[in-house]
Amino acid sequence: MTGMLASVNSLDEALLVAPLGVDIIDLKQPAHGALGALPVAEVARIVTGLPAACVVSATVGDLPMEPAVLLPAVQAMAETGVDFIKIGFFPGGDWQACLTALSAVTERRIALVAVLFADSQPDFGIIAQLRQASFRGVMLDTADKRHGSLTEAMDFAALQKFTEIARNYHLLTGLAGSLKVSDISNLLPLQADYLGFRGALCLSDCRTESVDASKVIEIKSLLPSFYRAGASLCGRHAAER
Repeated sequence: MTGMLASVNSLDEALLVAPLGVDIIDLKQPAHGALGALPVAEVARIVTGLPAACVVSATVGDLPMEPAVLLPAVQAMAETGVDFIKIGFFPGGDWQACLTALSAVTERRIALVAVLFADSQPDFGIIAQLRQASFRGVMLDTADKRHGSLTEAMDFAALQKFTEIARNYHLLTGLAGSLKVSDISNLLPLQADYLGFRGALCLSDCRTESVDASKVIEIKSLLPSFYRAGASLCGRHAAER
């Protein structure tokens, strides 16, 4: 089944979506880029302020693929208690060196999710390496929100290939990137573990505006619940059980 990831940028927004059946509450600052990060202290405050049953992810920002930059950011975010840490695999840099460095984090059983960008036509061969590095999941997003949605950046056949490869490696799969309500019916047959939304949840469909509860409810009604249907969790909630 395919669940719903809702990106929020504050404790107020997180508390707004928490009772609406959202499967993953994703913390990021859209005004700061495709995967703009909130300050670590703010992420920790949001995690503490949410009910323990909430599953929370957070991004580390639009960082270069350099181990010396990426690893400290991931380690700092891990201290906040989020369930999943999302890491953008942007073009350029040394992906292999980053994967090697991040093994120090995955060895601590911290759940990392790699974000590939459809508008840069990524090589899905990296998915096997993510599995070897003990990542928990992989998702497709778009880096440049001005150039359309995920479904405009990549055709259905490529999206299907992505989800099939990720499933074969037993990774959680996510699809995001300026998704709209009209995209949901077309993407559900891919059986991704979750679809991610930000702009479609906001007033005027602008990702930097505030989340509108009615839009969250509308989208949630079109998606079955993945995590609440009994899928296993990793991270702080699993440890508490």
